Amino acid sequence: MRDIALVAFAQTDHRRTSDDLSEVEMLMPVLHDVLDQTGLKTADIGFTCSGSSDYLAGRAFSFTLALDGVGAWPPISESHVEMDGAWALYEAWTKLLTGDADTALVYSYGKSSPGSVRDVLTRQLDPYYVAPLWPDSVALAALQAQALIDAGDTDEPALAAVAARSRADAVANSHAQLRGSVPQGDYLVRPLRTGDCPPIGDGAAAVILAAGERARELCRRPAWIRGIDHRIEAHGLGVRDLTDSPSTRLAAEKAGAFERPVDTAELHAPFTSQEVVLRKALRLGDEVRVNPSGGALAANPIMAAGLIRIGEAAAGIHRGESDRALAHATSGPCLQQNLVAVLEGDPR
Repeated sequence: MRDIALVAFAQTDHRRTSDDLSEVEMLMPVLHDVLDQTGLKTADIGFTCSGSSDYLAGRAFSFTLALDGVGAWPPISESHVEMDGAWALYEAWTKLLTGDADTALVYSYGKSSPGSVRDVLTRQLDPYYVAPLWPDSVALAALQAQALIDAGDTDEPALAAVAARSRADAVANSHAQLRGSVPQGDYLVRPLRTGDCPPIGDGAAAVILAAGERARELCRRPAWIRGIDHRIEAHGLGVRDLTDSPSTRLAAEKAGAFERPVDTAELHAPFTSQEVVLRKALRLGDEVRVNPSGGALAANPIMAAGLIRIGEAAAGIHRGESDRALAHATSGPCLQQNLVAVLEGDPR
């Protein structure tokens, strides 16, 4: 297999609303940033892949408008996933493995502010048995949190501590939406309070992948993808154990996460209770620093938050703050779909 690495990562300052910007205007600075970091031009990119959701934008094929920010003429090799950008990265990784390209640009974006995210996300539920009941995303996360409490895996003070730690770590992240002391607030759906839930906000992110020696030419310390895999749980919530995540564990196993210890983990856990599930599934001890960026509890631009977890893990390797990192992305209710990547830097 070819060695493939993340060589650049950029993201927006995540905001509660960006009414003054279109998706293209929000995305453009991020695209320019990753290209400037590597010295590449658009014409130098062998493959481009994006992740977004038409349901957020409220119009069909909205991702084609974002291509204006990339430049689709002369014609480019391009693809799109109706998923978080982490899955666009997976497609780009497989493209580079084939040898059809040596570099790839991956980007994703989401504007959650115009509508009710809790209602929009019901459209990903089972259309026959669950969606007609209209359980929103917070209510489903609360079911998972209560299951964890009933099983003795956590309690409300422990969940509050997860939120406090994440947003305290986000103080060092200038892109985060929520930083520092944030009140736990009132219950949204018991046992989840406002502080246990992610902020609603708009944002975008982009990374550049490169293969082999090309990666070393573009980046002083590339973040090599040593393994990446994604798996999915059953669609029916009633047939799942919400206190565990077998798909995350299997994806981590296939990605090689358990072969050697990691020093950092960027987990896409929009709700505090989901970090409890992921820590158990990924066998993460207290010696592993979890979400030093603040994670999705500090900024959760839908369709970009998972890609940001991979980008943040890679950025830590680029800066020399991490040597072997795990990155996780999720999609769907109660950690339904999960992607795990293992990144490593060259020995120092």
